[in-house]
Amino acid sequence: MMNETQYRNHLEKTIKEIFPACFILRNDAKNIQGIPDIIVLCGWTWAMLEIKISEDAPVQPNQSYYIDLFDQMGFSAFIYPDNEWEILMEMVGYFDAHS
Repeated sequence: MMNETQYRNHLEKTIKEIFPACFILRNDAKNIQGIPDIIVLCGWTWAMLEIKISEDAPVQPNQSYYIDLFDQMGFSAFIYPDNEWEILMEMVGYFDAHS
């Protein structure tokens, strides 16, 4: 089984395969506690993803708040191996609708 760092590396590679022209930026939780792990910039649209190793992985303080806030502003979600395909396909739809 992968750890979270290995999963993040796998996920970033997969995102680049689906969205080759996008940029993936890693956020620093030291700046804002609970900020999602990565932002994906694709054209004029963006998505923020909080990477978890499993559905039942602990959620840190403020993470749910920021996922909800950024989802109202754009696209944001918790992503983990079991929901990866679903979330990435939602991102495809979101980016297509907003490009």
